[in-house]
Amino acid sequence: MAESTVRGRGDRRLRWLLASSAASNLGDGIGKVAFPLLAVTLTRDPLLIAGLSATQFLPWLLFALPAGALLDRIDRRRAMILANSARAVVVGGTAVLVAAGGVTIWAVYAAALLIGVAEVVADSAANVLIPAVVGEGSLDGANSKLQACEIVGQTFLGGPVGSATFALFATFPFLLNSVGFAIAAVVLLGLTGSYRARPSTTASKSSRTALRTELAEGFRWLKHSGLVLRLVVVAGLISLVSELAQAQLVLYAIDYLRLSEAAFGVFAFVGGIGGLLGAGVAPRLVKVSSRRAVLLGGTALCGVAFTGMGLTGSPVAGAALFGLFAAAVVAVNIVLGTARHKLVPGELLGRILGVWRTVVWGAIPLGALLGGLLTHALGSPARTFLTSGLLLFGVAAFAFVSLRRGAFDDETATEVRVLHQDR
Repeated sequence: MAESTVRGRGDRRLRWLLASSAASNLGDGIGKVAFPLLAVTLTRDPLLIAGLSATQFLPWLLFALPAGALLDRIDRRRAMILANSARAVVVGGTAVLVAAGGVTIWAVYAAALLIGVAEVVADSAANVLIPAVVGEGSLDGANSKLQACEIVGQTFLGGPVGSATFALFATFPFLLNSVGFAIAAVVLLGLTGSYRARPSTTASKSSRTALRTELAEGFRWLKHSGLVLRLVVVAGLISLVSELAQAQLVLYAIDYLRLSEAAFGVFAFVGGIGGLLGAGVAPRLVKVSSRRAVLLGGTALCGVAFTGMGLTGSPVAGAALFGLFAAAVVAVNIVLGTARHKLVPGELLGRILGVWRTVVWGAIPLGALLGGLLTHALGSPARTFLTSGLLLFGVAAFAFVSLRRGAFDDETATEVRVLHQDR
């Protein structure tokens, strides 16, 4: 009876978190379409348009680490509420400017930057809340559902809603975006309890411990963590190598496969379906095999998908293979997220997540740049996909060598012993 009660409470708390995540991801999806569309109405300067994308991405590079340290200090639920409330206010202000005809490209930049900073806090808080919310429940299942909320909200709903409503009335998507973030904040009021991390036992006992000291503590733990450090490297390599090709997807579809711009949207749709399938099947695969097997197999399947895309000239086969890649990479992300939750002490989770996302997200623009140079040198985006696929096989081989059989189980037991000794 007691176990059933704990599980029921965890299920309820997870539902509140997922409902908030669904609302915020819908807002994200709308905003990622509406802001570029708004920018195009204000300027046709390609540098300014490209700069908007960089501005939306920049906060992850600049603030992931300090945001992670902050989340190890404060109540994570409250941080998520404040971040979503801030996003609602900023987007609402943008809607007012659009309606009044007073918006400028620089106002769009400022709004994108502020929303991006709040997004770093909100998304990181949602991630580090998972272990506390799930309790005795399945971390694999919870991470799968969180991934599904992101895919549905941003790929299937947010993008189409954002573009359709902007075409009807330019202010409309920003109003919807603001309401979505507000709902995400309000829903979290139902998530009762305290979600402040347990104070670190290795850092100073003073509540005034400097941020720099706390970040150094996180780096020291990661340096000696063994498995977690290797997983960060693997995740960074997957991000870097796969972005070589992903950044060239539009050229692959339009220039190589000769698809129309409208037909290119099919790739995003198929990728979304593949991502949902990956989110659904990953927990089941972990149960019948192991996290290591899913991680290695998923990375290898990413290589199969991109290698196949580089070799085929068929739009149908290309789209299907891209769907396979999306399914595999989502399954890999779920395994990596669950491993992080199981292996990292709760009081350090924010900081380790900050390091993790700085590495993984920092690899994306580097991979995109290298992918562009590679396509220019090889003369075809298909050859870039082929190269990326072959390199992904190399990443899978590196993971096979660096992550020994049973490593997840052994390392988990080690971390638990260390934590008990510290207490």
